Amino acid sequence: MAVALITHPDCMRHDMGALHPESPARLWAIHDQLVASRLDGVLRHYESPAATRKQLERVHDPDYVESIFRSAPQQGMVALDPDTSMNPYTLSAALHAAGAVVQGVDLVMRGEVGAAFCSVRPPGHHAERHRAMGFCIFNNVAVGAAHALAAHGIERVAILDFDVHHGNGTEDIFGTEGRVLFCSTFQHPYYPYSGTAPTADHVINTPLAAGSGGKQFRQVVETRWLPALETFKPQLVMFSAGFDAHRDDELAQLNLNESDYFWVTEQAMKVADRHAHGRVVSTLEGGYNLPALGRSVVAHIQAMLGTA
Repeated sequence: MAVALITHPDCMRHDMGALHPESPARLWAIHDQLVASRLDGVLRHYESPAATRKQLERVHDPDYVESIFRSAPQQGMVALDPDTSMNPYTLSAALHAAGAVVQGVDLVMRGEVGAAFCSVRPPGHHAERHRAMGFCIFNNVAVGAAHALAAHGIERVAILDFDVHHGNGTEDIFGTEGRVLFCSTFQHPYYPYSGTAPTADHVINTPLAAGSGGKQFRQVVETRWLPALETFKPQLVMFSAGFDAHRDDELAQLNLNESDYFWVTEQAMKVADRHAHGRVVSTLEGGYNLPALGRSVVAHIQAMLGTA
């Protein structure tokens, strides 16, 4: 199965300051590990287009989108929230990050590749319909899922979010959209302190206590995610692939490792093979320990390729 790697140079130019954990070095760490593992030469490389306003406004309020365009600085930095800022390259980076997921959807839906990984930033899963937060400006995975529904005529998309933080933005956008199954595992209580209220049947939130590791993670995937996926029968499987639940990541207190990321990806690939013609699109969310991030993305992509 061919796997696409989609990115854009401006995703490395978005910079929120030398001490900010969501840094350009994250993409360099992924690149270096893909080269070292020799996966870089196996993947099909694409430079992403910018998402259009029409694509963004399927999941974000038009006034919010306009406010982001108006906020983009010509120089210096503009703060959108205490954790999220824009420099002169941020708007382009955010547009190309969302556009990468749209392109990934197009590639797998046309059968040009079986799966795609979008190595992009800023991340997206905290961005709600009306606001930026938590390092996120546009909700990249949501933009891609909405594009799949609108442009490719499919009726069921599954989004699997294994970031250490709850995907509150994705739930905010699709919480009443029954064509999207949203599964999110996350540390709780922890930022953004959401994901435990009653939800619709198509929202599967699986909080984990601090200190949980692969055993607990795999248990909730096996008992909650996989049965929901089998019932839902997705025609496209998407990942919000955050790797900050890794045991080496300093920003949280979960204890996953590379084998857990390989395993959950492998399980999702099996679901995609049964119901979605193998179509999988993944986009980078968190992950701030650079060596662990690079190794984890390699494991994630190896599972997409069907290699160990």
